[in-house]
Amino acid sequence: MTRTVRGQARRVWLWRWRRNPLRRRSDVVEAWLLLTLWFLALVAGAVVGMVTAHAVEQSLDDRRAQRHPVSAVLTQDAAATAATASGDYAWAKVRWTAADGSPRTGLARVEPGIKAGSVARIWLDQRGNLATAPVSGEEAELQGVVLGAAAGVCASVLVLPVGWVLHERLDRRRMAQWDSEWASVGPRWGHKTG
Repeated sequence: MTRTVRGQARRVWLWRWRRNPLRRRSDVVEAWLLLTLWFLALVAGAVVGMVTAHAVEQSLDDRRAQRHPVSAVLTQDAAATAATASGDYAWAKVRWTAADGSPRTGLARVEPGIKAGSVARIWLDQRGNLATAPVSGEEAELQGVVLGAAAGVCASVLVLPVGWVLHERLDRRRMAQWDSEWASVGPRWGHKTG
């Protein structure tokens, strides 16, 4: 709220809590509602953000624990594959020895430009199947922070519609009170206002 004093507009802080003969009970309720909603938005955002960040990091850590690297021999040139160098990797057929000693082959992502017969590092899951390389601890932490922050902002924003609905209900109630007061005062004035 702004107040004009000697031609200067000044902002009046906490005006809903100040003593004022025109202050209505609904003004105080609205002020506390606004304060409570801001508090809930901050708390909800912080809690949801931290829980999401922890869950993402835990999931990526579990995935990293379930994968292990092994050495494999390329059976074809990495640059000669159909999907050459998409990003930092290329696809190539590789051969490796499984934990039980049996030879295995498959299509894996390797560094581009590696020739057939070269040794490359590939990643296997717990069952011995080819898997993508897990993210590092730093990448997992970064993903957790980014997704946690996004979830926290979304949770905070979800509180706003609740405040808007409650504010609208208070406004309707104030207008109804205004109408009833005006209906009782207006006829007493008669035609003396003109």
